[in-house]
Amino acid sequence: MRKIFYPIFAASILFGGAQLASAQDNLVNSLNKNVSENSKEAFKFTDVINLVNTSVKNQGSSGTCWSYSGNSFFESEMLRMGKQPVQLSPIFNARNTYVEKGRQYVRMHGATTLGDGGGFFDVLNTIKKYGAVPTDVYTGLNYGTKNNQFGEMAAIQEGVLKAVVSNPNGKLTPNWEKAYTAVIDSYLGEYPKEFTYNGKKYTPRTFADQVVGINPNDYVAITSFKEHTYYKPFVLAIPDNWSYESFYNVPMTELTDNIDYALKNGYTVAWATDVSEKGFSWKNGVAYVPEVDFADMNAQQKADMFKGPKPEKVITEDLRQAAFDDYQTTDDHGMHIVGLAKDQNGKEYYIVKNSWGLTNDYEGYLYVTKAFVQYKTTNILIHKNGVQKQTLKKLGL
Repeated sequence: MRKIFYPIFAASILFGGAQLASAQDNLVNSLNKNVSENSKEAFKFTDVINLVNTSVKNQGSSGTCWSYSGNSFFESEMLRMGKQPVQLSPIFNARNTYVEKGRQYVRMHGATTLGDGGGFFDVLNTIKKYGAVPTDVYTGLNYGTKNNQFGEMAAIQEGVLKAVVSNPNGKLTPNWEKAYTAVIDSYLGEYPKEFTYNGKKYTPRTFADQVVGINPNDYVAITSFKEHTYYKPFVLAIPDNWSYESFYNVPMTELTDNIDYALKNGYTVAWATDVSEKGFSWKNGVAYVPEVDFADMNAQQKADMFKGPKPEKVITEDLRQAAFDDYQTTDDHGMHIVGLAKDQNGKEYYIVKNSWGLTNDYEGYLYVTKAFVQYKTTNILIHKNGVQKQTLKKLGL
């Protein structure tokens, strides 16, 4: 997910890059207005499915939603498999991803994405290559802060890498990677070669294999875009797919059908989406697609947006594709779908766990309509056994 924004505390939303400063103010002001008083009393949600998940975390001032939500997803996977709950370190995945991202940036002569954004594949790939550790072993808080603060580190990372690719000597020395990694390690901590957990010694590799027990090959990344052939993989064109991973393409309604199937069969879903919409209110803990475009609403309609359930726009594949093509849908944020609920009118919403702390009306969770998920999802990650059999067959899996 892009490093569009993330809260430091209750109401603070920042961007991950100086080049986005002017857009930051506009989006912050816009999102701060996406609030209605007494919204929680106006929506009456009843849980239908609420799958086990670990405690809500706060990613602080870092564009690491992809790692927080990815690790939350795998923590639920461990619980589903009957394992003891473990708080996995999202910053360990981030640290290792930034090392790989720097290598890719240099190989591409700077023609690829920088920043601390990423995707669910980055969590999978770093587990494969580097292993995993508990949060207590690798907090990433290596300089006295209580929450992540990545701005200074990111600026230095960028400076080092840009200096490397603009090397006037025309040939790189073998030292640049040591210098770059040293920047990351000075802020987040060095790679822990060995540690003790529950009285037993592990390396990140043995901990991932023996305790976490996640097989990265068991997971399927799915998206839905009409311009690509359905049931075939393609490289998803979003900035933070820096490693050019392929995603399986399915029709829009089949995407949500598979989320429903997963939840009903005990599987949670990692979810990447756009959250810059007027119909997304973090404070109120509700996201939907208003039937009337915000620009066409009168003052009263705007004031009432989150005062109880409202009619929604009918989402089509054409509408979804157009929103992606004209930048109305961007890869903003990663979260974790952990259940299904109904409002007082019987309408279904997904229960979504976020990584912005206990800072909204539902203490870190929100309720998202299926229309919003169909319209704004960029991709999902799901265990293959949580995918419908007919979909797996069409995908050739």
